[in-house]
Order: sequence, then structure tokens, then C-alpha cells
Amino acid sequence: MNTIRKGWKDIELDKELINLRIDVIERNLAEIQEITAEGYSHFKSNYRDELAAKQALLESIEACIDISNHIISIQGFRRPMDYKDIFLIMGEQDILDRTLSRKMQEMAKFRNVRVHHYINIENERLFQLMEKETDDFKEFIRQILDYLNR
Repeated sequence: MNTIRKGWKDIELDKELINLRIDVIERNLAEIQEITAEGYSHFKSNYRDELAAKQALLESIEACIDISNHIISIQGFRRPMDYKDIFLIMGEQDILDRTLSRKMQEMAKFRNVRVHHYINIENERLFQLMEKETDDFKEFIRQILDYLNR
């Protein structure tokens, strides 16, 4: 299931690469939990926490993109047009369920906003993301691990 034949050799999913990216996500989620545990009033007055939170979210999204891109490439699925499309493909291929696929597409948009500084993200919105939407990363990990064990 997780091997594709390309030319004269079989190429398998690199589970070590995937697990390293999962470690990045889990490390960042732990950091985000520490920041949110201190509450919003502490967060909005602490620029270092704001920077750490933005970086942790960005790095986690990029780790999800890396994992998904690796799977798409090895399995020979269609080539994604952009970061959002990566998670659409993961849903089309039933690696992620449709609900999580849509949520991760939104995360990809957040990544683009963050990286390209399209708009300044308000601290309140950032804190809400950290409190409510980081469970999507945990669900992403669960669904990826389920896929690897099929």
C-alpha cells in the first residue's frame, strides 16, 4: 500500500522523515499549550510569546505540508497547485477525512498570510487559533499514523 513502483526500483514512504516532522508538530504543540496556559492577558503583553506562538504555528503547518507532500509524491498522486491543494489531495485520496482536509486547507492559508505578511494577525485571533484549532494538528497526526498502518 505504501510503496509505489517507479522504473526499476520501489520507492517507499520514508517513515523516519514523517516521524521527525510529527516530532516537530508535537514539540510545537507543547510550547503552544504552555503559552495558552498563562492566559490571554499575559500573552498580549509578552512579545516573545507572540513570536514563539507564530513560529510554532508556522513550523507545525509546514511540517504537515512536508508530510503530505512526501506522501503525495511517493504515491504518485496528482501534483498540487499550491499549499492549499496539498490538503485537498490528501482528502481526495482518503488519507485525511474531508473535514480535516478543509481545516488544513485553512491552515495553509494562514501559513501564506504569515509567511508573506499579507496582513498583520491580531493577537486575539492568534490566541484563539492556539486555544481552539491546535487540536487539528493532533487529528492530522492521528490520521497520518492510521494511514501508515493500513
